Amino acid sequence: MELEAYFQGVDSEKVKTKNDNHPLLLGEVIDTYYQGGSFPLLEKKQIAILGVAEDRNAPQNEGCALAPDFVRKYLYGLFQGPNNIKIADLGNVKSGHTPEDTYFAVKTVVAELIDKNIVPVIIGGSQDITYANYLAYEALGQIINIVSVDSAFDIGLNANGINNRSYLSNIIKHKPNFLFNYTNIGYQTYFIDQDAIDLMNKMYFDVYRVGLVRNNLEEVEPLVRNADMFTFDVSSIRQSDAPGNNYASPNGFYGEEACQVVRYAGLSDKLSSIGFYEYNPVFDNGEQTAHLVAQLIWYFFDGFAHRKNDFPDRERKDSGGYIKYVVSIKDFTNEIKFYKSKISDRWWMEVPCPSGMQIKYDRQFLVPCSYKDYQAACKEEIPEKWWQVYQKFA
Repeated sequence: MELEAYFQGVDSEKVKTKNDNHPLLLGEVIDTYYQGGSFPLLEKKQIAILGVAEDRNAPQNEGCALAPDFVRKYLYGLFQGPNNIKIADLGNVKSGHTPEDTYFAVKTVVAELIDKNIVPVIIGGSQDITYANYLAYEALGQIINIVSVDSAFDIGLNANGINNRSYLSNIIKHKPNFLFNYTNIGYQTYFIDQDAIDLMNKMYFDVYRVGLVRNNLEEVEPLVRNADMFTFDVSSIRQSDAPGNNYASPNGFYGEEACQVVRYAGLSDKLSSIGFYEYNPVFDNGEQTAHLVAQLIWYFFDGFAHRKNDFPDRERKDSGGYIKYVVSIKDFTNEIKFYKSKISDRWWMEVPCPSGMQIKYDRQFLVPCSYKDYQAACKEEIPEKWWQVYQKFA
């Protein structure tokens, strides 16, 4: 497949940096498709950036289609650091005649990149592009977990069609369905319909209020480590740190907290695509938000460079690379098996999967957890993460 047909090159005049030509700047290190230049060779590339200038289904945040090049300007001005990742910037996906045409292009490109073992980093654009990202996994036949950092669920219970505030309901209703679990990190209760919260609970999805998350940020790492696909809405960051969004509010994550969460995403061996959405230069103050989104992407690169490749899948979990702990709980028929990596000291727990389905759910029945979950099981408390996955298999 010739991916070049889906892209237009980056305008170099829009992404010039103050320290042009320093050899260690990302703008010099990244293999970028510039207008009039050649399309990057994908051989040996590990990450591919793609801008998606689409906001036609974001009626209350028009202007976010301008985001990709604003973010690039600041991303290219950051130093590479100690990382030596092979990155290509494929340019901006050509806008289709309709948003659905753009979705098709994104789906096709993302599926091709994932199939080549290249992680797509999407710079939106509006968050309904997450739906196109999800469709790429359908094309690959992969059952996945989605983690969203967002102040709302974007489930749009009363919405018609798809937009940036209702894309999740389209994913949930899509047939055939390849979504195993959805996790929201950082929702703010006053933005959420109680019916939507009830629906999340009925579907055994994981949702965590921003206050709870901020009080114990380290516990976010296992949640993020469970993701195949990660979607980040800039509105999850408080307005003082990220004013460039029409949904920005006084509360949310601080910029450095958001960077930590995204670094966790980079560290996850399982995660195979990520997108940053809803940044709108129209509302930005001194392009502060563009700079922050660029730093979020930098932290993803940093996490990616430190991946340990120690996810204990079905074939590896009983190898010598893990310490296995088995916990019995009184009056509970199932033992809970924990695996601790000797490489990273990270923890997973095994959820009993019906016979003959372990291949299908190879990436779901081993659930990332923390030492606190093991401690809870030792106190005869069933970890909530274990129970929610168990209910889906029951």
